[in-house]
Amino acid sequence: MNSSSSLDILDLSYNLLTSAIFHWIFNFTTNLHSLDLDGNLLEGPIPNGFGTEMSSIEVLSLSLNKLQGEVPASLGNICTLRELYLSGNNLSGELSRIVQSFSRCNRHIFQILDLSYNQIAGALPDLSILSSLRELDLSNNQLIGEMPKGIGLMYELEALYIDGNSLEGDITEWHLNNLSNLKVLDLSDNSLSLKFGTTWVPPFQIQRLGLASCKLGPSFPRWLQTQRYLSFIDISDAGINDTVPVWFWNKIQSISEMNMSCNNLIGKIPIELGQLFGLVSLNLSRNNLSGEIPSDIGNLNSLEFLDLSRNHLSGRIPSSLSQIDTLGVLDLSHNSLSGKIPLGTQLQTFGPSSFEANLDLCGKPLEKICPGNETPIKPQGAAANDIDEESVFYGAFYMSIGIGIFTGFWGLIGSILLWKPWKNAYLKFLDKLTVKIVGCLR
Repeated sequence: MNSSSSLDILDLSYNLLTSAIFHWIFNFTTNLHSLDLDGNLLEGPIPNGFGTEMSSIEVLSLSLNKLQGEVPASLGNICTLRELYLSGNNLSGELSRIVQSFSRCNRHIFQILDLSYNQIAGALPDLSILSSLRELDLSNNQLIGEMPKGIGLMYELEALYIDGNSLEGDITEWHLNNLSNLKVLDLSDNSLSLKFGTTWVPPFQIQRLGLASCKLGPSFPRWLQTQRYLSFIDISDAGINDTVPVWFWNKIQSISEMNMSCNNLIGKIPIELGQLFGLVSLNLSRNNLSGEIPSDIGNLNSLEFLDLSRNHLSGRIPSSLSQIDTLGVLDLSHNSLSGKIPLGTQLQTFGPSSFEANLDLCGKPLEKICPGNETPIKPQGAAANDIDEESVFYGAFYMSIGIGIFTGFWGLIGSILLWKPWKNAYLKFLDKLTVKIVGCLR
């Protein structure tokens, strides 16, 4: 292949290749436009000068390896480079030096830079010199300091991930007022304070918003009223001490994932929740919500994750909840729910921990028997027959549940693992989920 002049795309991802591959590719002189070495066994430093002879390379991906050391400045000399993916390694160095190296010959065509999940350090430099960037991912590194106002001059920016660092200071309208193309913004897990005027109207329409552990409160952010296309929102642990306005539930008809846990939300869960038909994941745990769970919650027939734990919810569990056969995770614990847990194909498959610490709640899977449901004494033979019939029923029931979960799980995971963007997003989600769980338990 070294002598091939027609090879355009080379994808060797997810094999068992070692760093020796660098020596083979080092002087690759073909018209190669895309090189993908993701998910191999590459380790040690990226050789200095790597890629400089690949005069046509546009996409270079070395993610999910064990690479160490600094990002070589020679990568900034690849004047045709449009996309660079180095996430999930152990790369180090100052971000300012890396940015400077990529502001040379390709600054006007460079569109995607992914350095996430490394050990990149230092303060955020003036990123506006990379004026053509559409996607910048610096998440889960060791960045410090404040957000430079130059970020607001990146007019082409569509996705910005800086979550999981040690940034501090204020984010104001000045930082975002010119980012009219922005669709993804994740500033989660920093020490940032968002200070926007109550009448501020953002120039963008966000689809994915992550502001977990930032300071948004105490009021619920009114600027969200302008956002019509949200599909993902995480504003957990954001210091909000307020009710969730009705307009919010009416505006987010396209939402699929919502996390507002670990705040001080008050009031009732509105009936409008039952109209969010595309909702897959809902986490309202660790707030001060009261009242009953809306009876229309059963309309959410795509719901897979529901956590309403550690609130002050009361009343009965709606029978419609038992009709959501997609539900895989449920936590209603530590509330004031009462009555009998509805019988259904799903609710009895969850363990007692999903319902614990609701003093007036009874029925399976809890050990507490509901009044009037005490088992009468039967003849020994009849009891044996009942046990046999019950065993057959529940055996078949749990077997069908197991087959369904197995098929659905591996169908989903198989798709994720086979498609690179989904795989990277899934791995990132698992890492952030762990951080969230630990953070909320602190």
